[in-house]
Amino acid sequence: MSKHKISAWGYGHLRLYLLCGICFLNSTMSGFDSSLMGSINTLPNYTNYYGLPSNGTASTGIVFAIFSVGQMCAALFVWVADWQGRKRFIFIGTIGVIVGTCITATAKNLPTFIGGRFLLSFFATCACSASPLYLVEVAPAQYRGTLAGLYNTFYFIGSILATSSVYGAHKHLSHNGNLDWRLPLWLQMACPGLVSIAILFFPESPRWLVAKDRHEEARAFLVKYHANGDPDHPIVKLEMQEMIESLRDDGVTEWKNFFDLRVLFKTPARRYRTMLNLTFAWFGQFSGNNVISYYLPYLIANVGIHDTDTKLLMNIIYALVGWIFSTAGTRFHDIIGRRKMLLGSCAGMIIALAITAGTAAGYVKTGSDASSSASIAFIYIFGAVFAWAWTSMQPIYPAEVMSNDMRAKGMGTYKLMGGAAGFLNTFVAPIALSNIGYWFYVFFVFWDLFEFAFMYFFFVETKGLTLEEMDDIFESKNPRKASTAVKKMKYTSFIGADGTKREEVIEVA
Repeated sequence: MSKHKISAWGYGHLRLYLLCGICFLNSTMSGFDSSLMGSINTLPNYTNYYGLPSNGTASTGIVFAIFSVGQMCAALFVWVADWQGRKRFIFIGTIGVIVGTCITATAKNLPTFIGGRFLLSFFATCACSASPLYLVEVAPAQYRGTLAGLYNTFYFIGSILATSSVYGAHKHLSHNGNLDWRLPLWLQMACPGLVSIAILFFPESPRWLVAKDRHEEARAFLVKYHANGDPDHPIVKLEMQEMIESLRDDGVTEWKNFFDLRVLFKTPARRYRTMLNLTFAWFGQFSGNNVISYYLPYLIANVGIHDTDTKLLMNIIYALVGWIFSTAGTRFHDIIGRRKMLLGSCAGMIIALAITAGTAAGYVKTGSDASSSASIAFIYIFGAVFAWAWTSMQPIYPAEVMSNDMRAKGMGTYKLMGGAAGFLNTFVAPIALSNIGYWFYVFFVFWDLFEFAFMYFFFVETKGLTLEEMDDIFESKNPRKASTAVKKMKYTSFIGADGTKREEVIEVA
């Protein structure tokens, strides 16, 4: 690439950005749901309609946690993205979300509402599993962290839409039956509806096409979107060779071999990849972030904020802060690197949670307004620090560390593990908050310390490498050291018959 520059603003790249931008809308589904449920749970019309308590209990937790149950169940079907293709699986998921939305928005009783949320979660997970697969596989290596990383920042767009719609509906429709909470539920289908209309017109992932022996279509994709239409650009030949070599022995998953999980564990390198995938899934959901995103109104109530409008506004502000910092952080993953950003963010989260716990304890013991304000401020700082490094990488890093033939099954295990962590968080959190209060923060301080140590010793750096080039990293004796070692290249020069000079890489060490 140093010898053959490709314009980031060429026609092909701009078309690719548009495709990715439409895919980003799938990410709004998770953000919309987490903030929607946290917001409508503060509305008296909603809690009275379903007979829910105003404080956190197990019944409140199951309404939230059923989303994680649906996520875990859907993880068993992520292999369909290998069988039918990335874009078809996204289409199935978005149509299912529309059906689930219709059920929840019209539910007459709590069991029907919970059932609709299960369906909504199941199909949202289908779409949200295939979307990172697609983005990671279509993005050029030099922009993968930025382009694919932007996907999860749209979590906050969904969150902003949800909290704003609930706030507006509560302000203007709270005296009009149950429209103040049913209208925001209907809006949950807006973004997936747009994706369902467009996705079938997308080109398929070139790696999936190679796995299906459709090499000419894959090459046409690389020419158009990676080389800005130049069929002779060396990046086209390089990427085709790498993909064919990577998929030569082991193709993608078929329905016949879905339950054969040996592909994830049969060699030390594959076990290392799977370990990173699973631990990142757990860390991404169990660092204190899920508790805050779902239960922010409860957290601020614990430090003296009880007005419904104020709590809704603070939910909106939290989402805005998260969106700003997560979007800013996406570019830095390709500059600073994944490891350094994740470690720095984890250190910041530990400090923020420790101060939040201390100031919350001060408020409980003294009733100090200064302690209340400081506790709320550091909840927001925690959200900003987490969003800056973690939000954009949550679905991307687990896909990057998987080889081509492992990726769909790997994302299934990622969703399964993430769903388990999310279920534990959302089901236990309201009970814990009611019983131990600020000590819940203290638990996450020590847990995040463990995360920091684990990431330091085991997490690899993926910045700047193609998905196939990472095979060499994981085959080394110590993948973490190999990924952070300085790469050196040796060149040889050739003088052509016309007198022009060119250079080729003869060794990389």
